[in-house]
Amino acid sequence: MKFQTILTGALVALLLVTMPAVVLAQSKAPKGLAFAVSYTKEAHSGPITGRMYVMISRENTREPRLQIGTQGVPFFGKDIEQLAPGKAAVIDQTTFGYPLESLNELPAGEYYVQGFVNIYTEFKRADGHTLWMHQDQWEGQHFQRSPGNLYSEVRKIYLDPQKPQTITLQCTQVIPPVVIPPDTDWVKRIKFQSKILTAFWGQPMYLGATILLPRGYAANPDKYYPVNYIQGHFSLGAPNGFTETDPGGAPGSRMQAGYEFSQFWQSDECPEMILVTFQHPCPYYDDSYGVNSPNTGPYGDAIMQELIPAVEEQFRIIRQPYARVLSGGSTGGWISLAMQIFNPDFFGGVFSLCPDPVDFRYFQAVNIYQDENAYHKIFGWVKVPTPSDRTTDGIPRLTYEQRNHMELVMGTKNRSGEQVDIFEAVFGPIGADGYVKPLFDKKTGVIDPQVAQYWKENYDLREYLQRNWQTLGPKLKGKIHIYMGDMDTYFLDPAVRLMEEFLKEAKPDYNGTVTYGDGQPHCWGPERRELIKIMGQHIRNSAPLPQPRN
Repeated sequence: MKFQTILTGALVALLLVTMPAVVLAQSKAPKGLAFAVSYTKEAHSGPITGRMYVMISRENTREPRLQIGTQGVPFFGKDIEQLAPGKAAVIDQTTFGYPLESLNELPAGEYYVQGFVNIYTEFKRADGHTLWMHQDQWEGQHFQRSPGNLYSEVRKIYLDPQKPQTITLQCTQVIPPVVIPPDTDWVKRIKFQSKILTAFWGQPMYLGATILLPRGYAANPDKYYPVNYIQGHFSLGAPNGFTETDPGGAPGSRMQAGYEFSQFWQSDECPEMILVTFQHPCPYYDDSYGVNSPNTGPYGDAIMQELIPAVEEQFRIIRQPYARVLSGGSTGGWISLAMQIFNPDFFGGVFSLCPDPVDFRYFQAVNIYQDENAYHKIFGWVKVPTPSDRTTDGIPRLTYEQRNHMELVMGTKNRSGEQVDIFEAVFGPIGADGYVKPLFDKKTGVIDPQVAQYWKENYDLREYLQRNWQTLGPKLKGKIHIYMGDMDTYFLDPAVRLMEEFLKEAKPDYNGTVTYGDGQPHCWGPERRELIKIMGQHIRNSAPLPQPRN
């Protein structure tokens, strides 16, 4: 990567005047430190509606665009509308940033800086609303590496917020298309355009799945198998990280774990079943959370009516409830649990690890029904910041305000592609402008009690179970199995305890299990090989008895 040092002071001003290809989008010269970010017509020929960023780092082991995050480097973002090639958007001391709110807070010194453009697509939805969102390019809704988005070369520059200085960054680089891994004897992939989702969003929308076949599948063409539908974040990798490539002694690595799993998968020790992961990115996140929602659309219908039938038509799956089990962790933990609860007759059991909030009295560390503000708790005269993340010894490592301010810099109107924004998009109602009506103000944390009530009535899983148990209870008997570390990194364990309290007292009995790991963090639960064995035994126990011959 080539780094350039640019001039400051009067020479920078002269350089701006003599560069006709870049035109500032504001007439007044900014005071103090500022960045003028543009893109070339060679990179993108037409005007762009989207979001412009500047990323700033002290080190260059990776590009700054790949270093942002909750614990990442400073970055600043600004919405752009129909910005033409060669015209610059200015990011200055008034632009909101994270973890520094303003460029004025940046200590003087040498930095590596990079400009970036996240391109939005116009969606004319079936509900009559027109939205500008980032369209996933099969990268899993990560704008920093989404094909078609633009970025500049990295520059090494001395920055001093106390002195007038405007840095020009021109985005000339285009992120290339995603390369989809080829199929193998073991791993197969499908992808197709969803009629249901395309009709809702007014743009071509796609669903996909990655399928891991069991040993003997090709040699036994008349044999049908049970299936484990694994829920989680977008990935084109093989289920459970399956790989036949020996990493050559990298203990503890994902590659090593995937190789060890492949050895187990091919052995007689492993129960014979088909593993399937879904790809269902939406304009708000790398997956849709697998349910129908006024903001994200009818993803629940699309998965149940299009994706699962496509998988079961192309592969030899036993199409009976007992032979369909669900699993997943974190996001996938919530999705798998919700799919079982909302489709109690279709699936035969769920094994949910560290599910996202299942009772919104503990929406992480926020009680959305009682708290007035998501960012702090009030104890008399004392205001205590609400934590978001913690270590297993209980020490907070991030506040809820910090997490949400990061998302706000990544994207306004719930367009960050991050965690809380998708919660609000899935669980919340539509606002007057067609975008999400938020649960709370992203800047201040003030909670909207009417939106909280909407969440309760529609997506609080414990509330839904309690309200409908007389109907659901018999259908879910023996099907709910949850695993949770009791020091979950994101404070998800208290909500599971509230659900467990209901399930233990529910009549008829639920006959399931809730298991806790003492002092364990996020996504504690059975190791993947152990979980396969547990699910295999569950399927065998649930299978109908052979019918006697006449």
